[in-house]
Amino acid sequence: MSSLPVNTNGLVIRGISISNIGYSGLLAIIKKSILEGRQTAIAYANANSINSLYEFPELQNWLNKFDIIHPDGSGIRIAARILNKPLTASSKFTGSDLYPLLINEAIRNKFTFYFLGHDSGTLSRISEVNPELIVTGTHEGYNFRDEEVLQDINRNSADILIVGLGTPKQEQWAAANRDKINSKVILCVGEGIKVFAGSKSRGPAFLRSVGLEWLWRFLGNPVKYFRRYIIGNPLFLYRIISTKMRKLAQ
Repeated sequence: MSSLPVNTNGLVIRGISISNIGYSGLLAIIKKSILEGRQTAIAYANANSINSLYEFPELQNWLNKFDIIHPDGSGIRIAARILNKPLTASSKFTGSDLYPLLINEAIRNKFTFYFLGHDSGTLSRISEVNPELIVTGTHEGYNFRDEEVLQDINRNSADILIVGLGTPKQEQWAAANRDKINSKVILCVGEGIKVFAGSKSRGPAFLRSVGLEWLWRFLGNPVKYFRRYIIGNPLFLYRIISTKMRKLAQ
């Protein structure tokens, strides 16, 4: 595990400590990990991943093997306020806003990447969209053998391994295999690989500014996202409020 200090602010949801961290703080930790040769594994927490903890209880054990769980989206920020543990390090934090900043930081410092996840078409666009980004290797995420992909990752010796297999598969895979990986940063991003590829539609800026980026995503594919957002978001808030009420009753 990385020994780099991270302020969690005491925010714990379903047994997961969520880091009170902003973009600059996380980028600094990533840079420090690479320069000092200390591996840091990073995942995210959002309404969907917290809901997944109820469906996949073992996800808690996998996430607790990560060094940093950063907040992702307005749902976690709302939950933090409800639980009286407001996240003060940044007024807003989303993975989709982090990744372009990471790309720029990596280009400046010549950090290298390996991408695991999604399909070959998406992966091929990453270098096309970011010609200055050093990508040492890629592997699609739908059909692979652990032994082969681990050998390929280590053979390509990237500073940063991006894992986009979706929750909970990516967390399970990274937690099980981090000790076999020579990359200094392991970053689980879910659909964030599409941000690197320039193919993720994020909607108008005004929706993003008020925490409604999810609505744009839902409108673009209501069948795919109905359960995640229309059912999942109210369920997430219900669970957070229930947690608050239980604490008040103690």
